[in-house]
Amino acid sequence: TTSYSSPVFNQGAEPPLQALLSLYKNFCPEMVSVTLPTNTKVQFKNSENVWKMAISNIKRRLYGAPLASQPNLVVTACPQSRKRKWNTKLVLPACSSHSTCSPESQRTNPIDFIGHSDTFPVEQLQNFSQLLENIHCLELPSRIGSVLANPLMLHYVNCVSDDSVYRRMYYWMGQTLREECPWHKVENQQFEVEFKDFLRKIFEAECFLQEGFSSCEEFLYRSLPFWDGCSCRSQVLQLVSWIPLSTFSEMKSYLFKPLAQLFFTSSLYFKCSVLECLRELLLNWLNWHITQIDTTTKSNADLLNTTLSGLVSSVADFIHFVGWLSTVALRLENNSTLLMHFILDFYEIVSDVYLMYNLPLVVMPPAGVFYTALLSMDSVSLDHLCYIMYRYRANLIAAKQNQQAKKTALQFKFSSQTCQEYNQYITAMVGCLWTSNVFQKDFHHQGIRMDPEVLEKTGVKAYRKSFNIVYHPALTGYAMLFLQQAQPEDRTPNFQLIQGRRWEWYLEYLYAQELRGLKLFIESSIHRASRSSQAQASK
Repeated sequence: TTSYSSPVFNQGAEPPLQALLSLYKNFCPEMVSVTLPTNTKVQFKNSENVWKMAISNIKRRLYGAPLASQPNLVVTACPQSRKRKWNTKLVLPACSSHSTCSPESQRTNPIDFIGHSDTFPVEQLQNFSQLLENIHCLELPSRIGSVLANPLMLHYVNCVSDDSVYRRMYYWMGQTLREECPWHKVENQQFEVEFKDFLRKIFEAECFLQEGFSSCEEFLYRSLPFWDGCSCRSQVLQLVSWIPLSTFSEMKSYLFKPLAQLFFTSSLYFKCSVLECLRELLLNWLNWHITQIDTTTKSNADLLNTTLSGLVSSVADFIHFVGWLSTVALRLENNSTLLMHFILDFYEIVSDVYLMYNLPLVVMPPAGVFYTALLSMDSVSLDHLCYIMYRYRANLIAAKQNQQAKKTALQFKFSSQTCQEYNQYITAMVGCLWTSNVFQKDFHHQGIRMDPEVLEKTGVKAYRKSFNIVYHPALTGYAMLFLQQAQPEDRTPNFQLIQGRRWEWYLEYLYAQELRGLKLFIESSIHRASRSSQAQASK
């Protein structure tokens, strides 16, 4: 017999392999020595369904209606009847199932009234005060879907601890999503507008409750491999942003892998939408973490530390995944400024994870993102990068101080390699913006250091002084405007005049152009003792 061991899982959790191992463990337990997860949502994927759906869509476009003999593509267990009553279930019924709505009905049906005399019909709820007064005797409506569009009932769902509420919502929402999904069944595509509205109401309810529905999570895990990226795009991405955190290997298999396949083959605007979605997903995870810390007591502190360790690892893996997506996307889209805007928005949150969200984690952006932003011709991107590096500095200093004071209960997840990478990035930025020696002093393995022989061949005179805040391609426009104001009689701007006192004036001019990130970076990371060197250079 062959014994299975843990190296099988070195490449991550593979659901089909887990399913086969679980069968072996049931019938031949002596052959399996590893611990298998029990919460796997999908074990086997039918890859033929993707091709069937694509072929069906092409036939429908070319020949009209699909063939009568065409089988159901993905969901074969759903009923064939097309009742399409789910949209009306979002409205509260005229009366609850057991409560009585009028005195006349109470007199005519005394038995029901005696059995439920202490219930308050939800259709009579008008304001929050009524909800507080009757929250102990409320009865959920027979149409559980009507809760989605009623803020008072969402308040009630958020407060009660009755599992039957969530079970009813889970069953109804899961069935509705499977039956009405337009990319599961071709005949549903004519009702795509209605389905969009349904997804929008689910998203609004999740925003209200500040958590995602488990049935919606399972629907996304099962349906994203078959999604074309076009149908209900904004609604699907909004729902993805509320998927709760779990182990990254599981999320990578069911969520990030199919999303990445669409990401690389779609338009620039789809890439930007996905990055915005992933940014919101990270924010929701971090906000959830903050609420968990606020409710921590001494009795559950150990449990929180265990949960926090898993959270830190999953968030770190997630950030590295987004960094990989961003690096490849910038190459595919020729370093698009619009794409860079969404990437830097994501890393603005990442740079402040420790101080803003109390998560002991520091992850630097990949070199493909950092150097592209540093050498960008867009001043907004450069300014944004300066602000991000300023926040990284503040977080690293705070982390170092807390480590020395032993104030952190959990080991901080950053290493000497992280500090080394940060220092290399700072050296490159100072060389680009201040000392003009980035081509000589940048020692990052993916940096822009060049040999002197190569620099000599460029033909640039005085290249040792020709790359700073005056000559940077993102800031030369500001330098020209500054010289026009300082010397309006000179028609040909001479950048060499910006030195000494004019260097300081030029800095003040840049700060006045709302380049806040540049100002914070220079004041925090550049020793202004360089003023004397600038003054000496001008003499």
